[in-house]
Amino acid sequence: MRSAKFKFILVLPALAILGLLSTVFYYGFDPALLTKLSFYVNLANPYVRIVRVEEGLRKEQVADIMAAKLNWSPTEKNNFLNAPLAVNNTNTEGHYFPETYMININESPADVTAAMFDEFSKQTDKIPKPKSRQIISDETALKIASIIQRESNGKTDMRLISGIIWNRIFSGMKLQIDATLQYAKGNETDGWWEEVSSADKKIQSSYNTYLHPGLPPGPIANPGLDAIYAAYNPQKTDCLFYLHDKNRQIHCTKTYDEHKRNISAYY
Repeated sequence: MRSAKFKFILVLPALAILGLLSTVFYYGFDPALLTKLSFYVNLANPYVRIVRVEEGLRKEQVADIMAAKLNWSPTEKNNFLNAPLAVNNTNTEGHYFPETYMININESPADVTAAMFDEFSKQTDKIPKPKSRQIISDETALKIASIIQRESNGKTDMRLISGIIWNRIFSGMKLQIDATLQYAKGNETDGWWEEVSSADKKIQSSYNTYLHPGLPPGPIANPGLDAIYAAYNPQKTDCLFYLHDKNRQIHCTKTYDEHKRNISAYY
């Protein structure tokens, strides 16, 4: 069986050379396996690259990865970032689905964008969603999922963080989430996800959830399926506050006084 699997995967580049397959592929395989196979892919077809896009990246980071792997010029990289504007879709953050892609280096930035957005639609359609979409719309869920992706320490605490975010929304609290501040202040020079300081809480940005109530105007990163699932399926909790200790273990509380005690205990 092992040799059969390798035979199946290795034949793909040859078919791509002959023009028998689409030039953009994406797989649910183990990224480590694909990395090992990249040598054989490039050996068989020098025009194909394996590109891994991780969860929790903003669109500029995705563009950096694509440009480096596909040897794009600055103009091509800019075209990738602006491709959605050509179809009047301006709010595309979060739709660059995290996946391992096999891409022909001759593909246009617009086609690569389209492939990523198509994969986003295919994958997110599989997620169980509530019957009442008036409570959790797809747009709202994606915003929350992007925050969960950046705030969590992996799958184990995603649904708890989702529950806390929803508790804050329903209680009329400001979200006061650092990840949204990081998105607001992020830039290529200083870094896309710099640590937040007390002064940052006064940043004049619609993404500053310390100043503005409710969710930010758009997603802040590309969430994976676990984060999106958590947004639609929050864990029931009475907590309104949370933090991660130095070991990235989450601690949540019902009151701010309890939260302050956790801050003293864990930092």
